[in-house]
Amino acid sequence: MSRALLSLGSNLGDRLGFLKIAVEAVRPALVAVSGVYETKAWGVEDQPDFLNAVCLVDDPARDHWDWLRTGQAAERAAGRVRELRWGPRTLDVDIVTVDSVRSDDPELLLPHPGTPDRASVLVPWLEIEPGATLPGHGPVADLLAALPEADRAGVRLRPDLVLP
Repeated sequence: MSRALLSLGSNLGDRLGFLKIAVEAVRPALVAVSGVYETKAWGVEDQPDFLNAVCLVDDPARDHWDWLRTGQAAERAAGRVRELRWGPRTLDVDIVTVDSVRSDDPELLLPHPGTPDRASVLVPWLEIEPGATLPGHGPVADLLAALPEADRAGVRLRPDLVLP
């Protein structure tokens, strides 16, 4: 193992800086990183807009739990405090997929169950992997096309912001 897709989000403080912390945390295994997108908050909507991106990583020495620990360490480095589900955060690193691993462990659900409904993940994923498939759900392009136009239009590329 393992090739993984990680979803990154930040809506507090130095949003781009916090995304950079996550990218640096996976740097040796980084295969591709998407552009930076700005989106409205999801879940709890009365909060600042998010910056989102995804990273494709590959490291045969890591399994899905290693990717989770790496993401959590990046969140801690960004000062993440977990107070409110779907609330504002300095950094959120979600493990979207890891190879074809399926997990129903409450600490690490794989593939990430929210992915089919989140244009903020699907749009940047298609940017770096146009033929991507979400295990158990099908082609990412089809999932994105099935979302309401307002959801898709709400994911705006920020060409002025770049991740290393």
